[in-house]
Amino acid sequence: MNISEKIIPPETASEDRSLAIREALRNAIIDRRLAPGTKLSEAEVGSLFDVSRTVVRAALQMLAFEGLVRTERNRGAFVSHPSPEEARQVFASRRLIEQGIMAGVLAHVTPADIQQFRRQLGEEQRHMNERGPAARRAEIKASGDFHLMLAAVAGNAILQRFMEELVARSSLVIALYGRSGTSSCGHSEHSAILDAVEQGDEKRAAELMIHHINHIEADLDLQIKQGMGLKDALTLR
Repeated sequence: MNISEKIIPPETASEDRSLAIREALRNAIIDRRLAPGTKLSEAEVGSLFDVSRTVVRAALQMLAFEGLVRTERNRGAFVSHPSPEEARQVFASRRLIEQGIMAGVLAHVTPADIQQFRRQLGEEQRHMNERGPAARRAEIKASGDFHLMLAAVAGNAILQRFMEELVARSSLVIALYGRSGTSSCGHSEHSAILDAVEQGDEKRAAELMIHHINHIEADLDLQIKQGMGLKDALTLR
């Protein structure tokens, strides 16, 4: 079974096909299966998904709007390659937004939410205990999901959308400049943040979040990581 058969039913409309391709490419970028700078050939993507270049182009335009893909005239589309300055701006933005999100989290969090967060931390731990590229990708995704869950609980849809973009851009930055496994969010730091939330300590939760983001950023250097080719990155799902 090829990729298009697994992801996109034959009867799906062109717009839905573009959305499905956008989601597959986005996941591959966020999971760091596609390295910054990777060329996203319309012809190759179209062949992998058995769709026209027009459908692929619409998906790439969506990703370009999110800042995950850049397009160059007469050259095509590429996974974005954030500069060191852009990397600093991403984490500066996260410090501002995620610190503010904590007030909303404390105002809206319920015991059921806390239980869901605990389950999420359990998933993170399980993936940390496993070995191999698939487990590593799952750990990275679970780590980012913790931050997105906080944004969802805060109850501000606009901030939640910002966070989705920032978490995705952070993955690009980490793919380029991450020095070690600590570039993905620290499990123990997540646990400490959640403890502060459960205790209703907004000030402590915000301080821990800032420390946590600082920790991630401090692990960055200028070493560029080697990614997969387009076909392999989309096949290993």
